[in-house]
Amino acid sequence: MSFDPGFVLVSALTLASIYGLLALGISIIWSSLGMLNMAHGFTFAAAGYGAWLASQHLSDSGWVVLLAGIVSGAAIGALISAIAFIPLHDKPNFVVRSLIATLAISLLGTQLLLWTFGPRVKSLPQVFGQGSLALGDIVLTADKLGAIGTSVALMVATLFWMRHSRQGLEIRAMMQNPEGAALVGIGVRGTAMAVMAVTGALAGLAAVLLSQTYFVSPHSGLTPLIKGLIVALCGGLGSIPGALIAATLVGIVEALTGALLGGQYVLITQFLFIIGVLLLRPRGIAGLLDHTRE
Repeated sequence: MSFDPGFVLVSALTLASIYGLLALGISIIWSSLGMLNMAHGFTFAAAGYGAWLASQHLSDSGWVVLLAGIVSGAAIGALISAIAFIPLHDKPNFVVRSLIATLAISLLGTQLLLWTFGPRVKSLPQVFGQGSLALGDIVLTADKLGAIGTSVALMVATLFWMRHSRQGLEIRAMMQNPEGAALVGIGVRGTAMAVMAVTGALAGLAAVLLSQTYFVSPHSGLTPLIKGLIVALCGGLGSIPGALIAATLVGIVEALTGALLGGQYVLITQFLFIIGVLLLRPRGIAGLLDHTRE
């Protein structure tokens, strides 16, 4: 099998940007709400269908499809908050209760998608066109360049919003000290709704970007959920910098595995990679960052 470093680099960057969207959402939810959202994969799949419906009934324009995926993901995220967080956040054993609730939402939601749209996969239009950009020996096709650019733009916008907006500061306060945030008057329910909507929007964008290569189906969220959890755990669950670094490393591992060994070995090498990281640093890459700061 021939090895093309330029192709591997572009593939790694594309995968890292998409996995970063998913892992960033999982990490923000865990660090601010203390909830491991097992329905994140359902959000991904439902947002893909939202984008497909928009392409069928509104317009197949790339920006319309992208916006529909983002809005659909945000709406599903807010719905999950209303079902799994708001009624349970002040109950005993919230972590276990919310884990079961979001898992139930994922299973029921997947069946609902299956009943509504059927088992046949759907394809989305090419939202970034068919062009390409050559940088020396590296060729960036429109779908990969668009995926990298839009992912980075939305992640930067999300982090900027969290750093400079009032609601973003409230989310950061909950990430640092949930009890203290509640004592100073930060509304837990409203903040949770914002967190779930924003992270749902990130998953919605990831759904549209990944569907440029694959397809939309009722079960299409399972693998992205696994990959997002792998990246979040590898980075240190709840650590945003760790999640972004881990997304880059996992993207590189997947691209190298696909080029050198074949796609059937990707999950094996990714799990071996995360096992190695967690054996060396049980807190993940975030533990390495904390150790460096100390």
